[in-house]
Amino acid sequence: TGVVPFMALLLLQRRPVAGRALLVTGSSCPGHGLCRSNVQEQTRRQVALLNATAQDLFSLYLKCQGEPFSSESDKLCNPSGIFFPDFRVNRTSERKEVMVAMYKLFAFLNASLGNITRDQEELNPTAKELLDRLHNTTKTTRGLISNLTCLLCKNYNIFQVDVRYGESSKDKSAFRKKQQGCQVLRKYVQVIGQAARVLLPHLSPS
Repeated sequence: TGVVPFMALLLLQRRPVAGRALLVTGSSCPGHGLCRSNVQEQTRRQVALLNATAQDLFSLYLKCQGEPFSSESDKLCNPSGIFFPDFRVNRTSERKEVMVAMYKLFAFLNASLGNITRDQEELNPTAKELLDRLHNTTKTTRGLISNLTCLLCKNYNIFQVDVRYGESSKDKSAFRKKQQGCQVLRKYVQVIGQAARVLLPHLSPS
């Protein structure tokens, strides 16, 4: 385990590291001057978009996996046995705590989407709509991570956060790849709604 700089996190996919944020003093925060003037509003829109499209992505994923996933999703896609970042903040939590929790969540999700997309390109190469949705969701998530990085640096001078990633599906069977994907996406649907409810008030114009 250890502290991973933001820029390195954007490149890592599945390295398992623990979850802890470090407050760093000084003026060495990378990317501080790269924040756009509308970064807060853009972050709001990205979270709202991910929340609005999560259920459709999960439903389309199930449809493309075929049986038994289409008819036994409650059993096969139960996410209780997989790692997913704890999300214990709420609307009364400090804004800094919320932003760090969001970063951990979406850094994990970005890596997981990379796994799922790779597997689906192998297992369902002709499922164009699903692959397009996965790519678009990944693009939005990466943009969100960039904006959260800017906000954490600019507002709190935090530029290092430990993130723990999920298990790679690379060497698993086709069935297990499909199952892990649907477990992650099911959990994502559950968590993104909560994340939007918690984060959006913290990003409201002051």
